[in-house]
Amino acid sequence: MRITFLFVLALTGVFVDVVLARDRAHPRSSSTRLGSAPHITNEAERDASYWNEFAQETLQEKIQQAANLNAANGAKNVIMFLGDGMSVHTVTAARNLIGDSANQLSFEQFPYFGLSKTYCVDRQVADSACTATAYLGGVKANYGTIGVNAKVKRYDCTTGQNPANFVESIAKWAQDAGKDAGLVTTARVTHASPAGVYAHTANRDWENDAKVLEKGGCSAKDNVDIARQLVEWDVGKKLKVVMGGGRRNFINTTVNDEEGLPGHRTDGRNLIQDWLKDKQANKQQAAYVWSKKGLSLVDLDKTEYLLGLFASSHCPYNGDLQRSNYKLVKPSLTEMTEAAIKVLQKNKNGYFLFVEGARIDMAHHDTRARKSLEDTVEFARAIERARDMTSEEDTLIVVTSDHSHTMTVNGYPYRDQPITGLSNALGDDDLPYTILSYANGPGFSNTYHDKAGRKEITPEETENVRFEYPATAPLSSETHGGDDVGVFASGPFAQYFSGNYEQSNIPAMMARALNVGPFANL
Repeated sequence: MRITFLFVLALTGVFVDVVLARDRAHPRSSSTRLGSAPHITNEAERDASYWNEFAQETLQEKIQQAANLNAANGAKNVIMFLGDGMSVHTVTAARNLIGDSANQLSFEQFPYFGLSKTYCVDRQVADSACTATAYLGGVKANYGTIGVNAKVKRYDCTTGQNPANFVESIAKWAQDAGKDAGLVTTARVTHASPAGVYAHTANRDWENDAKVLEKGGCSAKDNVDIARQLVEWDVGKKLKVVMGGGRRNFINTTVNDEEGLPGHRTDGRNLIQDWLKDKQANKQQAAYVWSKKGLSLVDLDKTEYLLGLFASSHCPYNGDLQRSNYKLVKPSLTEMTEAAIKVLQKNKNGYFLFVEGARIDMAHHDTRARKSLEDTVEFARAIERARDMTSEEDTLIVVTSDHSHTMTVNGYPYRDQPITGLSNALGDDDLPYTILSYANGPGFSNTYHDKAGRKEITPEETENVRFEYPATAPLSSETHGGDDVGVFASGPFAQYFSGNYEQSNIPAMMARALNVGPFANL
């Protein structure tokens, strides 16, 4: 009964091609949308015994999980996977994308599940900065700030410099306990979520010195930018693995990177070279790579420090990666995760690893739901790889999101209808509507004529990966949602993550399992 998403993908091939093929195989004519008979993909589901037997198997799994609790020792390692913007609706829709609503993504098979509350101290709906402070540092903060408490308001470059207001992350707790730490992301490594691992700043946008100078009254010397904090400050310097995008924040405007794109710094610094010089001065085996080929050539068994910057800004969407030659030159999230674990697992004391599927969020902001779901499936694949490489006996894996989005799954579509397509019925205006839609965002342009009512959407339009799904209110960028997000856990003390709790409780529970920091079981 337990069918993993990898098994489904193995049977069907690359998931994007499968989805497009299903669209072609089941064209949605007007009669289909008006309610033709649905196709039953699993005849066994018609019989009550199917569901009873399924429940018995699930119950036996739960009983075994409970029996294993008393045998659980503390965790040697913790891997936190963060699906940026991965709402519960996103998980549900991605499940359909891989084949059917009955399927499960890899992390949905984890034995324990809870919900976390995502608000900031000053906002009902959070951003990725204040939430990073919560789920990595255990303290709720103000919107737009990272690694500082709520005494610091966004852009306040005076209180933001005060170390008394700094919030340390679980990465530091792990380092102080003799463990290693690292991060992997498909965003810039200086972006809000990964910066929560090592940075302290009053403004998430201060990724380089030029960004600090954009706001009047703030000194780039006193307000050290996020890229410099990664290279120069204690936690960032000690990170054994840093992989993602964001080369432009490490080099000057007068310098082009390996792909010919200019940097964004204005202080003349080349922080990549500074990082390498620091490791060489301390006689540490370090490697900087900027391509998939470069990563493949690194001897991970001998490398102590690994810096991989694979894009000037963010890494490509995974669907775009698979549809283009990018897959030959840029690693996927799964490939980066595998490399990170190989480097970190050499420490006999264990490690903390943060892995972010960042572009789930960015596609939602553009109301390009298909791209978001593609990245969610890749995120699940990376989790599956991590679980295969580690043991449930000594490695706690926690999967969650920082915040939700406004996308919903609606209408009454048949089971075999692609989630990214049109519903099987028409609206009261006799026009079709999509199964996925947003409360606001750029997809508004696909929703209404000025005075003539809704626009008609064709099945062909929804097959385009760049299609912007309908939105109720016009915004250039869709907003986050304020609803709770899921927390999935597997490994030692995974039972801690059941129930409903503040997002700021997450690092406390991880730290107790890892026996590090202020929440260690001393």
